[in-house]
Amino acid sequence: MSNKEEFNWDNFATKGFGEGYSKEQREQMAAMYEDTLGTITEKEVIKGTVVGVNDKDVIINIGFKSDGLVPLSEFRDLESIKPGDTVEVFIEEQENALGQLILSRKKAKIVRAWQDIEDALEHDNVIEGLVKRRTKGGLIVDIYGVEAFLPGSQIDVKPIRDFDIYVGKKMEVKVVKINHANDNVVVSHKVLIEKDLEKQKAEILNNLEKGQVLEGVIKNMTNFGVFIDLGGVDGLLHITDISWGRINHPEEVLQLDQKVQIVVLDFDDDKKRISLGMKQLTAHPWDSLASSLEIGSRVKGKIVNVADYGAFLELAPGVEGLIHVSEMSWSQHLRNPADFVKVSDEIEAVVLTLDKDDRKMSLGIKQLTEDPWTKNDMGTKYAVASKHTGVVRNLTNFGLFLELEEGIDGLVHVSDLSWTKKIKHPSEFVKVGDELAVAVLELDVDNRRLALGHKQLEENPWDTFESVFPIGSVHKCTVVSKNDKGAVLELPYGLEGFATIKNLEKEEGSQVEVGESLDFKVSEFSKDDKRIVLSHTAMFREDAKPAKKDVKKKTESGSTPSSSSSAPAEKSTLGDIDALTQLKEQMEGKK
Repeated sequence: MSNKEEFNWDNFATKGFGEGYSKEQREQMAAMYEDTLGTITEKEVIKGTVVGVNDKDVIINIGFKSDGLVPLSEFRDLESIKPGDTVEVFIEEQENALGQLILSRKKAKIVRAWQDIEDALEHDNVIEGLVKRRTKGGLIVDIYGVEAFLPGSQIDVKPIRDFDIYVGKKMEVKVVKINHANDNVVVSHKVLIEKDLEKQKAEILNNLEKGQVLEGVIKNMTNFGVFIDLGGVDGLLHITDISWGRINHPEEVLQLDQKVQIVVLDFDDDKKRISLGMKQLTAHPWDSLASSLEIGSRVKGKIVNVADYGAFLELAPGVEGLIHVSEMSWSQHLRNPADFVKVSDEIEAVVLTLDKDDRKMSLGIKQLTEDPWTKNDMGTKYAVASKHTGVVRNLTNFGLFLELEEGIDGLVHVSDLSWTKKIKHPSEFVKVGDELAVAVLELDVDNRRLALGHKQLEENPWDTFESVFPIGSVHKCTVVSKNDKGAVLELPYGLEGFATIKNLEKEEGSQVEVGESLDFKVSEFSKDDKRIVLSHTAMFREDAKPAKKDVKKKTESGSTPSSSSSAPAEKSTLGDIDALTQLKEQMEGKK
């Protein structure tokens, strides 16, 4: 019992944590513990060490008083995660409501990615990304876990038509723009290619010479030519330098991405514009023309162009001749070349002129047929007084041109259209395109002239009118128009007469007005001039009787003179009446 009484339990047991230490010892131990803990700040990325892994979480020590848990799903991009691995995590909270340290590797990756992206933009670094998918206007590239936009124009130096070939592939890019407002990143792959091509471009330009033959790739096509990539330098191959033949669009003979041989034609002092040629690599077709080709030769070809003035016939690619519209038909009335030929027609022609030095030739197709003016039967076919029907081709102030057959035209003077009507312009009688019957008045084969007349198809009615309207005869006339010189009168049978102002005076002193129908006496008749002059005043005044010279003229023509110049003429014989009746029926039949 004495031994038990001597044992001091107070020196052995403690009542709480740290109670066995003095105040100084506890402060010393606390200071030592604080020194083992690091200082951390929320919302920053820090490195930590994996201290444990279970089915759901990864336990990470960041040197804080407690360890943090990160979901195992945030490490799916790593093949394996094990204790001792060092990883970056984002500190969301030092201590939540449960006193736990909240960490995130996913947010750490995003923060670190944006830091790396900004650093790449600042220092012009090259980044490797993965093309995830195609989008409108370009591609989406994953760089450091951030989706960046790669515009289609920044993929390559040449236009890209199929973006899908890049999906799923890795690609080096440079950051060209960051928009922090909507977390948008724009990258470019083209700038890397351009940098690589700078040396090639400088080398090509320094060694560029006229006449140099190069190989290039067609990168773009337009209606005026194609742009060819010469290895970092673009040159223009104009459409006229593609082929010696005529082409409407480069796509007829070339295609995109095609490798072609071209020759340097020219480049400016700044070496920014390079003109290229392809046809120059082959001999000019004119140099290989047959020596037998000469003026008068017949050739065959295809119409490649039709213009207002003529058409171009291609004998071989690069060899063309002009068929002027005047050489398409013997007709003297020029028409539209499209009336004779059209593009793609294969025809025959005759060589009219040939200049191999200037590489020009003119052709004709009317020469394939005989000139109608040189035919043997021309003189008999169009003999004077022969009758024909033609088509009115042209109207002029003095007459009209009538085409009797292709190449044979004749002139109908305006005075030869009608015996009775005074026609001032042929448009009052016919119009272009009308058919008109005529008689040949004159033929001059040497000078290719043919005079025609329409009125000559009928007998001259003025031979009959001479006996119907003798001087002194009286007729009922109607005034159709009037001016300060006189009045135009309508006579029987469609004839017109004229009365001067002084011969329009009535017996009571007034003037005859338009529309009035009165008796008029013939004071002058001219068959050659087709003129009849009349007077109403002569019906009641002696001094207005016909002049003696007119009576004398009448007497000389075969009439019997009399003391009263008007009395005998006013009487009509049975022969006159019969002739007039026949004339009237004939004129009414024409109407």
